[in-house]
Amino acid sequence: MAMDPFSQLILTISVTSFLTFQWLFHRVSPWMSIRISPGFLQLSDKQKVEWNSRTVSTFHALLVGLFCLHILFFDDAVNENPVWGDPTLVKINVAITTGYLISDLLLIFYYWKAIGDKFFVIHHLAALYAYYYVLGVGMLPYFANFRLLAEFSTPCVNQRWFFEVLGYPKSSRPNMVNGVAMAVVFFMVRVAVMPVYYGRMYAVYGTEAFYLVPWGGRVAWICSSICLDVMNIMWMHKIARGCYKVLRSAQRSKSGAPQENGKTD
Repeated sequence: MAMDPFSQLILTISVTSFLTFQWLFHRVSPWMSIRISPGFLQLSDKQKVEWNSRTVSTFHALLVGLFCLHILFFDDAVNENPVWGDPTLVKINVAITTGYLISDLLLIFYYWKAIGDKFFVIHHLAALYAYYYVLGVGMLPYFANFRLLAEFSTPCVNQRWFFEVLGYPKSSRPNMVNGVAMAVVFFMVRVAVMPVYYGRMYAVYGTEAFYLVPWGGRVAWICSSICLDVMNIMWMHKIARGCYKVLRSAQRSKSGAPQENGKTD
């Protein structure tokens, strides 16, 4: 059975995305990193693999996150009908993310000793399962797009790792600024938006549009949302505590007060 032209376009975007992110990992990130951060050359091979992986992750997060905001503010069809609205732009955005996830999965398996993580494998596979209903069936475009807002917290999380591996003290100004930004952005795009997300979910629950969603789609939508948000709240608590400890220790250093055990958390 021949695919319609738009489905062919989506497949092409996914494949192009996969190839682009592979190219960014193997060629662009090493070339760029050497020029931006001389410390890159001092890293071990495993650290370089993770560095390149996180560089690509940051690029993907910014690209998809900005596209997501555009859809959220300007795509009336999706905002007016969150379950069955015209998913054209959302499909394009999800196709880009699908290519990235498959690329990242391949890299995780190939460089398992450096960046292997069972949690990320489960996360990527769960996301791909959910995206099947968006790309294959065209349902739940608003909710799929809304979930991609979370990507905005990724650059700060990656930057924290970059500072750590380059030897920046936790109490250094760049690390502290990034830490506060990470806590604020993480809260805004993963926690503060929960009432909006679940408010829209509650509004469509029990409607005709809701019952047209197959059982598998409802599981992918509702259960994964709840599980992700439980983890988001746990992570937010951990990030907030870490941010508070670093700011408190920095304040003590300024005031000349002794720190416990001479260390900062």
